[in-house]
Amino acid sequence: MEREITMRNILAMAAVVASAGMALAGDGDIVKVQSGHDVPTTMDRLEAAVTGAGATVAARIDHAAAAQSVDMTLEPSQVLIFGNPKLGTPAMQDDAVAGLYLPLKVLVYADAGGQTWLAYEQPAAMLDALEGVSDDAAYLTNMAGALGNLTAKAAAAE
Repeated sequence: MEREITMRNILAMAAVVASAGMALAGDGDIVKVQSGHDVPTTMDRLEAAVTGAGATVAARIDHAAAAQSVDMTLEPSQVLIFGNPKLGTPAMQDDAVAGLYLPLKVLVYADAGGQTWLAYEQPAAMLDALEGVSDDAAYLTNMAGALGNLTAKAAAAE
């Protein structure tokens, strides 16, 4: 069942974020959500939120482990790649090249100060250059809402 993002959903998500005391930051088209947990815990919570929402996890990539495998160091950093065909297929129907950007991705990382963040690119910005994707396509709003909800759940304090 495809969820529509309504004002009620947006307000509920804002309430979750505000009540959790999380900081939201943005670097233009990149959304960053501050987590109250370490990277592995945040990633586990994100993966649970994704599967709980009925989406499929395609991959979980540990950048720090990869760096360590070549005798290099990196602060904890993992990417979760996941999707839901009900959200992504309409974008690919509008422009097959959307498949280069889908499924969705969220980066969970620790900054130099040890603070954990979740980061993702806004779907509208990610698919903006594609000719077949309309700026007002409903799936862009649905994807953005899903990313916002999932990252808020992963970052929230118990």
